[in-house]
Amino acid sequence: MFLDEIELDLEGGKGGDGCVSFRREKYVPRGGPDGGDGGDGGSIILKADSSINSLIHLTQRKTWKADHGRQGMGSQRIGASAEDCVLLVPTGTIVYDTAYDFVLKDLASEGDTIIAAQGGKGGKGNMRFKTSTNRAPRIATPGEPGEVRRVRLELKMIADVGLIGKPNAGKSTLLSCVTKARPEIASYPFTTKFPNLGLVMGYGDRTFIMADIPGLIEGAHRGVGLGHDFLRHIQRAGILVHLVEPLPDDGTNPWENYLAIRQELELFDELLGQRPELVVVTKADIPEAAEVQAEFEQKLGKKPFLICSLSGEGLPVLLQAIQAELAPPSAW
Repeated sequence: MFLDEIELDLEGGKGGDGCVSFRREKYVPRGGPDGGDGGDGGSIILKADSSINSLIHLTQRKTWKADHGRQGMGSQRIGASAEDCVLLVPTGTIVYDTAYDFVLKDLASEGDTIIAAQGGKGGKGNMRFKTSTNRAPRIATPGEPGEVRRVRLELKMIADVGLIGKPNAGKSTLLSCVTKARPEIASYPFTTKFPNLGLVMGYGDRTFIMADIPGLIEGAHRGVGLGHDFLRHIQRAGILVHLVEPLPDDGTNPWENYLAIRQELELFDELLGQRPELVVVTKADIPEAAEVQAEFEQKLGKKPFLICSLSGEGLPVLLQAIQAELAPPSAW
């Protein structure tokens, strides 16, 4: 299962109470106060981990609480501090504070962390309150409560290349042919229910991440179809590879389909319309593909790529062009 948005209640642990105690030993008159401090409560820490690609594992509970610190004891013994509760989230997760609706942190890199709910400080024991005029203080402070916060986690996948296009344009097939990813492939609309990531082995021992985004349709930015839920995942993509089906099963026009997807991207985020884009006509094994390629070349002013994922036709040229767009050949 895939989950890219979730709300959680987080609660840091309470600090341990300080201790009121007096030293009582033989041959030690007027031993004085020796109550120790309480330990600090544990914090809730969110940490980015690239081996995780979904938030589904956090649904096992709605509220996450860290442990409390231990109480201070006599003989100046300090209570043990609680261990922090570390929750692993996918790299690319944005952490929002729901109460004030602002971003706490964007965990965009491997190992990025944030203390989402701070544990309370431990209380002070009575040995802390000894003075020249108060030799036997009988006071101690309680531990501070832990921070309570409700957060919303929103995953924006980090990929170098985002595959976009209408349903059945061949995105999942292309991904499965150039990576070890195995997305579901079928001839009916919306086969892909969630984004799929794959690692592409490029030239010169270079690699890049390719993401297959579920099919977009007209009105996706308003919540129509599946694309609206996953448009955010292409906001981080370095370049977009726009796949065009030359002979759509629904009888629509390939050029109009291309323009509709471009419009959806710009309505969702104006910056997406400015992202570098490679246009690819798929299914080169059918006669209409070459005709569509020629039409697009005339209207775009540049020649689209023509590929057939199943036979491998055009894939080496496309992959080399993608890598060149991501980094100049001199950097390979």
